[in-house]
Amino acid sequence: MTEIYDIVVIGGGHAGCEAAVAAARMGSRVLLVTMDMSKFGAMSCNPAVGGVAKGQIVREIDALGGQMGVIADRSTIQFRMLNRSKGPAMWSPRAQCDKHLFSQLWRETLERTSNLSLWQDEVIDIIVERGAVTGVVTRMGVRFGARAVILTTGTFLGGLMHVGRQNFPGGRAGDAASYGLTAKLRALGFESGRMKTGTPARLDGRSIDFSVMEPQYGDPNPSKFSFLPEVKPVGEQLPCFLVYTSSEVHDSLRRGFADSPLFNGTIQGVGPRYCPSIEDKLRTFADKEAHQLFLEPEGRTTNEYYLNGFSSSLPWEVQFEALRKIRGLEHVHVFRPGYAVEYDYFPPTQLRHTLETKLVEGLYFAGQINGTTGYEEAAAQGLIAGINAHLHCVEREPFILRRDEAYIGVLVDDLVSKGVDEPYRMFTSRAEHRILLRGDNADLRLTPKGHEIGLVDNHRFDVFVQKKTRSESLKNFLFDQSVAPDEINGHFFSINFAPIQQKKRLYTLLLRNEITLSGLIDAIPALAVHIADNDTAEDVIEAVEIEVKYRGYIERERMIADKLIRLENITLRPDFDYDAVSSLTIEARQKLSRIKPATIGQASRIPGVSPADINVLLVYFGR
Repeated sequence: MTEIYDIVVIGGGHAGCEAAVAAARMGSRVLLVTMDMSKFGAMSCNPAVGGVAKGQIVREIDALGGQMGVIADRSTIQFRMLNRSKGPAMWSPRAQCDKHLFSQLWRETLERTSNLSLWQDEVIDIIVERGAVTGVVTRMGVRFGARAVILTTGTFLGGLMHVGRQNFPGGRAGDAASYGLTAKLRALGFESGRMKTGTPARLDGRSIDFSVMEPQYGDPNPSKFSFLPEVKPVGEQLPCFLVYTSSEVHDSLRRGFADSPLFNGTIQGVGPRYCPSIEDKLRTFADKEAHQLFLEPEGRTTNEYYLNGFSSSLPWEVQFEALRKIRGLEHVHVFRPGYAVEYDYFPPTQLRHTLETKLVEGLYFAGQINGTTGYEEAAAQGLIAGINAHLHCVEREPFILRRDEAYIGVLVDDLVSKGVDEPYRMFTSRAEHRILLRGDNADLRLTPKGHEIGLVDNHRFDVFVQKKTRSESLKNFLFDQSVAPDEINGHFFSINFAPIQQKKRLYTLLLRNEITLSGLIDAIPALAVHIADNDTAEDVIEAVEIEVKYRGYIERERMIADKLIRLENITLRPDFDYDAVSSLTIEARQKLSRIKPATIGQASRIPGVSPADINVLLVYFGR
């Protein structure tokens, strides 16, 4: 071995970067191997972070001590809180980022992290001895020893790019594919498959007529992802623009369907249902005469624009013709056409909840190799893999988040329990306890856990403790202080306010839909003084208002979650012979034998395992 590390991370994308920094900050000696050191955390597709449920994941990454939230905030060019018209469980932060600055900040973070080394090369082999990983071999013939290896290969394993009838090896525009590892892993007994993703053409902003487009601005008072007070919200924001396809655009696109690799059988991989190509949209929604698109800047210092919603693998000339029929793009210059890329993935039912493989000790998979799509899902997996690889090396208990504790817990449990038959994307609807998993309380849920395992440093934890103290103080004030009718009735004439007839605690007023905490602060001098004396920040005020207003719903959801946790406490032996239990259905026996769930709770979420099958297991393993 040239050199021996605790952990080798393969791949410098969002999963690899989070994994490497987390493990190194916890104390492991880490080597990150990537094929191109100029593209750490590259935004290969949309230059944005967050969105529905994804934004909550980024807040959770930050709360645990990960880096994506901080880097996104420092490279934001527009910030929006999505779903504000809905309840707070649905509020989802999203930031349009400067993709070049985002990658640059990741490199700076990696280079400034103690215990972390970088190596530019391609890993072509993983060394396994007696069922455990012991190192890797690179294309240059260098051998690195390791007690754990984290594989985060993105779309590069067996990558094949498609533009019309042309296809060529590659994992991303301008980057080579990686070959050899899939065959090695298959030889070890792993099952693999193929998936597909795509991206739209990139456009030159100098050739776009923005005057005929509808601008889309960021929030007037933008928020941010990170809970750290020194990380500030974006200042000057850049607009995005709404554009629309038309029947003329659709006619041009349809003329290329015969040459579409999606439709002529060239592409075998399964594509993402929730991020379809424009040709997929035309076939699925054949009756629609127009589709909404979002024209988004790729950075502050570039003319490059991303046409969100126009992903395509049609021939380049068909894409160009169709683009120039969109209003405002009549004279557009295209930097590069859209393309599709197929790549190898490994069904994640072959993993434990730590993201360690069941077949090889010390080998972890994270990111698109597990069949997911999206930067945020990849970063979350990388963080979990990095944490658990370090804990494996120091022989400590694994770190596993439950479904009621984090969207990250939902993500990992869905992958290892249910598997994937298409690229997995997180949605709020996937979380049955989403009212508990709001973005505003991610630090309350997870920062103590991050501090306990050694990833959250003392500074971040002190910030958290101060915030929690101020939050509890404000809640106590609302529950303890009363207000008389003559103190409050005259303040809300402008809204539909039913006057109170006797003294009321402040929290009971806040339970009314028409009353906000900011309104009470304006009306009650003592409350305003309390806020000022405690230097209570806006995010604390908002979080307390949510907790008070939705207290009944939150308590009921917590009670339901606690009942379900009991099933998580009943463990299943990994060597249990399910085929010997004739009272289980055949499908249940097959699924349980293949996935080998760790608990009754996990078994209950496996597709094909019925409530009756769970009752049988409860009899065997004790209620």
